[in-house]
Amino acid sequence: MNFLTANSIEGLKLKNRFMRAGCFEGMCQNGQVTDQLIEHHRRVAEGGVAMSTVAYCSVSQDGLTFPHELWMRKEIMPDLKRLTDVIHREGAAASIQLGHSGFFTSKNVIGKRPLGASPKLCVFTLSYCREMTETDISEKIAAFASAALMAKESGFDAVEIHAGHGYLLSQFLSPWTNKRKDKYGGSLENRLRFPAEVIKQVRKSVGKDFPILVKMNQRDGMRGGIEIEDAIQIARAFEKAGASALIPSTGFTSKVPFLMLRGNLPVKEMSNNQTEFIKRIGLKLFGRFMVPQHDYQPLFLLEGAKKFKAAVGIPVIYIGGTDSFDGINELLDAGFDFIQIGRATIQDPDFVKKLSSGEIQKSVCDHCNRCVAAMDAGGVYCVSNEAGFLESS
Repeated sequence: MNFLTANSIEGLKLKNRFMRAGCFEGMCQNGQVTDQLIEHHRRVAEGGVAMSTVAYCSVSQDGLTFPHELWMRKEIMPDLKRLTDVIHREGAAASIQLGHSGFFTSKNVIGKRPLGASPKLCVFTLSYCREMTETDISEKIAAFASAALMAKESGFDAVEIHAGHGYLLSQFLSPWTNKRKDKYGGSLENRLRFPAEVIKQVRKSVGKDFPILVKMNQRDGMRGGIEIEDAIQIARAFEKAGASALIPSTGFTSKVPFLMLRGNLPVKEMSNNQTEFIKRIGLKLFGRFMVPQHDYQPLFLLEGAKKFKAAVGIPVIYIGGTDSFDGINELLDAGFDFIQIGRATIQDPDFVKKLSSGEIQKSVCDHCNRCVAAMDAGGVYCVSNEAGFLESS
């Protein structure tokens, strides 16, 4: 099957089946769009993907975990437009991932106690959140809708709502973090109420013909979290709420962060890149115990993703261990409309171009995950191919 054939989501025609996944770039110092971020996505777009996703943009300042994360407000819209214009000039579409960190937001970054579905301590940020009130929930629904409209007005062709990986919307979905006794807790129907309303209001904000992608979990990955049976019901509810496509991933950033990635656990590099002494020492001494390691296998989320595809009528975008020509053809043969790729495009931003020309058959990324550690140091890059991104930055 030809993976360079065009396909559409909600009327947006994309030139091929490849999307750059939302991989936190660590390039938004002081919450700003930087030239480094723009060049990063220009290279990805030049490298052949049909759409590049700007990773984690908080819908409000109180959703930040790091000071070099993006947060949406009117002041940055001109620079966002510069970013989308650059991506468009390279022949690709632009998407932006909108979310809120919830209970693992850093108090040191936002200057106040974090918000969460229920009170909980995050051992990574050493923050103890307070339970969101109904007023808080209403404000965050409005923040998502407003952020999506600002993204559209800044030239983005799609938005990706982050309802997975243990971020705020995922925290409401998961029984591990949601212990509420009101209409937002308890049953799955109640736990779905806030995330589904976010999607509904984003749809009202951006209109009926604008793509809304939703990243969500197949399973959380720890005892007490959601499993795939619940996730299928969540997927159907998101479709009904107005989602254009689903991206079924896995893992919980504050508990099992490498379940979504697999491969090596770069504890030494992660520790060295921490700016706070206590976090640096804690990771060095206890990182192997705090962060479980998971072996990498190609297409490691395929079986679960197939269940999603059978359960909904909207496109399912595959993510998880796509690194070869054969793997891509297997996904297309299975009927997936699009494929999101992360680390292979960090290792070589020309991965798609080289694959399509026959120059390569497989990424040389060895899943060392040191690119993940580099995010904390102020700019993601592959240590084996640093020039791939930094020569022109």
